[in-house]
Amino acid sequence: MIYDTDILIWVQRGNEKAAKLLEKDEDKYLSIQSYMELLQGARNKTHHKYVKDFICEFELTILPLTENIGHRALIYVEEYALLSNTRAGDAVIAATAVENNMTLVTSNVKHFKAVKELQLKTFKP
Repeated sequence: MIYDTDILIWVQRGNEKAAKLLEKDEDKYLSIQSYMELLQGARNKTHHKYVKDFICEFELTILPLTENIGHRALIYVEEYALLSNTRAGDAVIAATAVENNMTLVTSNVKHFKAVKELQLKTFKP
């Protein structure tokens, strides 16, 4: 499965349910967009290191931004930005999941529900 940024933030805040969800999954993936969002949210170099260590500790594989993902994300923004306020970052995360044929785990379903071909798993903290 591929995890939305919010799931990783829940884990970092100490949510045991989110941590267990990650721990039981053998193949854990993350969009490069989510990784950048986590790094961007870092307050200082210590927090930056914490984010990097966190990714390693939970053995998350970061999926790169490919040409196909970028193209698909653009289509999502064109199709859904006005209808459902789809933002560029969420479009990249959704496109990464679809292009890699993975289920996206998120607690922010409203950010992704417009994307019909996206397989979603809702996490409730």
